[in-house]
Amino acid sequence: MGKTIAIANQKGGVGKTTTSVNLAASLAATKRKVLLIDLDPQGNATMGSGIDKYEVESTSYELLVDEKPLSEVICTETTGGYDLLAANTDVTAAEIKLMEVYARELRLKNALEPFKDGYDFIIIDCPPSLNMLTVNAMAAADSVLVPMQCEYYALEGLTALMDTISKLSSVVNKDLHIEGILRTMYDPRNRLANDVSEQLKRHFGDKVYRTVIPRNVRLAEAPSFGAPAMYYDKSATGAKAYLALAGEVLKKQAQLATAS
Repeated sequence: MGKTIAIANQKGGVGKTTTSVNLAASLAATKRKVLLIDLDPQGNATMGSGIDKYEVESTSYELLVDEKPLSEVICTETTGGYDLLAANTDVTAAEIKLMEVYARELRLKNALEPFKDGYDFIIIDCPPSLNMLTVNAMAAADSVLVPMQCEYYALEGLTALMDTISKLSSVVNKDLHIEGILRTMYDPRNRLANDVSEQLKRHFGDKVYRTVIPRNVRLAEAPSFGAPAMYYDKSATGAKAYLALAGEVLKKQAQLATAS
């Protein structure tokens, strides 16, 4: 059965979508079958996958509200080599519609259940807020990967997110846990970034990935070309960093499989 990872942080601008797209592409490059789910109405993960969010026929709305089967609503022709459940502004309406239905927080989980065996990894790009879409992601996920910048306010946000995950695990998903904490937009010349990084490692130990994602122009440019960084410029340090992250994710998965 595939592993479902929600990419989440209640703070915006920390690299959630960049991580979702590039981790999905990096895992797909290792011959894993990957599904990327865009739950953010901004549709940035959709555009970054080479799919025009304004032209797409089906989105997360059709899956969550109309209850269409996943197989009928995914896009398979992405630039990253993974399947995609797209998003656009229609997904905002999905959140409103979900408030009217029974067991609304389980819509995504129930929709994915029949298809999980068909994927090695399902990556969910969450909105930058705790709304019904994010709750659906947390209910469906096995774990949460938290991208964050190494700055003071990010530490406060991380504390709030941990509290949120703890509360959600007791209500909608008792098995939900932290997959890992990813340091993004990292500049080793910045003293504060290094200080915060050390605090993270002291507090969270091996939950902090060894891989750090640097500030990288190529990484920032890639979405405007509708492609993950590794297909825009495979020599870019950002592209290499996400391949290294995929390696860590796969290694952890293998260790868990061996332990069980």
